[in-house]
Amino acid sequence: MKNTLRLLAVSMMAGAAVVSAPVHAFTPERPLEFMVHTGPGAGSDVFARAVQGLLGKTKLVSQTIQVSNKAGGGGLVAMSYLGEKKGENHLVAVFTGVWFVNPQIRSNAKFTMSDLTPIARLILEPAVMTVRADSPYKTAKDFFDAAKANPGKLKQSGGSISGRDNTIRQLLMKASGADWQFISMKSGGERVAALLGGHVDMFVMEPSEAEEQIKAGKIRVLATLMEKRIPSMPNIPTINEQGFKVPEVPQARGFVGPPGMSADAKAYYVDVLTKLHATKDWADFIKENRYEDGFLTGPALDKFVSEYTQTLRGILKDAGVKLVR
Repeated sequence: MKNTLRLLAVSMMAGAAVVSAPVHAFTPERPLEFMVHTGPGAGSDVFARAVQGLLGKTKLVSQTIQVSNKAGGGGLVAMSYLGEKKGENHLVAVFTGVWFVNPQIRSNAKFTMSDLTPIARLILEPAVMTVRADSPYKTAKDFFDAAKANPGKLKQSGGSISGRDNTIRQLLMKASGADWQFISMKSGGERVAALLGGHVDMFVMEPSEAEEQIKAGKIRVLATLMEKRIPSMPNIPTINEQGFKVPEVPQARGFVGPPGMSADAKAYYVDVLTKLHATKDWADFIKENRYEDGFLTGPALDKFVSEYTQTLRGILKDAGVKLVR
C-alpha cells in the first residue's frame, strides 16, 4: 500500500496539539468505568488497569475507577454496550484495531467508531511472531514451509477473528502462500498457555507480552512484524528482511466514549489523559512495556480515526477478507 500505518502514525503525531488545562463544567459525580472488550489478562485489560493505577497514583481524578470486562462476540458485545449508553459521561472504553475492523466485516455490528466519541489515542504497540522455545521452527520461513506441507494443520492462538492477530495471519498467509488455523481465545493468559502447552504452534503477540517468556527461555521470536527492527529486540529480523512483504499493523490503543457524550465530559477526559501523558510515570510506563508513544487528541485524533479505518479496510481487502460495509 502506498501509505503504511507507520507513516500514518507519524503524520498524526506531528499534527497533535498540546491541550491546555481548561476549567470544565463536568466533574465526575460517581466512580468512573473503564470498559474493555476482552477478558482478564488480555492486552486491553492490562492496559486499562495500568491507566487506572497511574491515574490513582497521580491523583488526577477525584473518583475511583472501575475496570469492567465485557468480552464476547469478538468485541461486539462491548461496542454495542457502549453505543447504547448514549449521553453517559461516566463510562469510557479502551479501543483497539478491532473497533475499526468489526463494522467492516461483521454485519451484526451496530456501531462504528464514527458513531462513538473518540477521546484520545495513547499508545502504539509493535507485534512479533513467536513459537515455543523447543519448536523446530527457527525462522518465519521454517514455519511457513511446515504450514505449506501440512495445509490447515498448524494452529495460531489469538483473540477475536476481527483483531490484529488474525488480520496479520491473513497477510502472512497471502505473502507466504501457506495456510493454518486461527484459534480464538478470550484472554491473553489462555493464548500464552496454549502456546507453551503445545496446543498451538504460533502466537502473534506484543513485545511486552513476549519479554517475560523470552527471559524465562520459554518462547522464541521468529520475526518482528514491523518495518524496522524493534530496539528492545535488535537481533530479531523483520518479516520483510526474511523475504516476505507484509504491511505493518501496529496496535493502537486509546479511549472512546459513548455517542452523545457531552463536550464538557469529553474535555475532562482529554485534560486528564493529557496531564497523565506529561508525567514521568507515564514515560516510564511506555519505556518499561516497549510501547510507542502514540498520543493524539482533537482534530488529529479525528483524522486518525478516519484514515486508520480506511487503511485497515485496504489491508483487509488486500488480504482477501470479505467486507460487509
